[in-house]
Amino acid sequence: MNGRTLGFLLTGLAAAATACAQGHHQGPAVNQPPMAGTPAEKRILGVLDQMVTGRELYLAVDADNGRMLRLLAETAGAKNVVEIGTSTGYSGLWICLALQSTGGRLRTFELDPARAEQARKHFAQAGVDGLVEVVVGDAHENVKRLKDPIDLLFLDADKEGYGSYLQTLLPLVRPGGLIAADNVAMAPDYLRAITTDPQLDTVFFGRFAVTLKKR
Repeated sequence: MNGRTLGFLLTGLAAAATACAQGHHQGPAVNQPPMAGTPAEKRILGVLDQMVTGRELYLAVDADNGRMLRLLAETAGAKNVVEIGTSTGYSGLWICLALQSTGGRLRTFELDPARAEQARKHFAQAGVDGLVEVVVGDAHENVKRLKDPIDLLFLDADKEGYGSYLQTLLPLVRPGGLIAADNVAMAPDYLRAITTDPQLDTVFFGRFAVTLKKR
């Protein structure tokens, strides 16, 4: 799928969501839980459910946005995904559902060592620890070591730092690559950057934003 087609897809999804919210769409308004198609997928979904029921989350995305991350990573055929803000691994597991199919890897950055350790435990339980590298420490410094092209960048850490992360990592995002961010209303500098740069096209889904780096 090329960048233009993906841009149309994202715009269509946003329009459908708006129509549904306004009562113009005749269909289910609530997303149904995902169904596992393989034993590996079932294992990951099981750990995700365990994290919710066991309250093993910390400032994580909700399930719908997690599923959006999986959709984006798989549609883009992502080989290299970078996440800023691992927390306990909830969003990373949704991304790994896609990486099992794309053959990609996730490099995820977390400031808190205890939460990083929890994330490693969840990745191991889900059988995806071989797909993930958890980097502990100040992500603002650690991401400067990245060199490879990024297919999908996900921001869910210090909101005041979103603009800095974008400035540092946008040159690495490949043309046609994607940038997703949660809680964007708390990051006005980031919002300004992704809506005024002509090389970017952004669609909003509530608190969530998806940005296409144009080809």
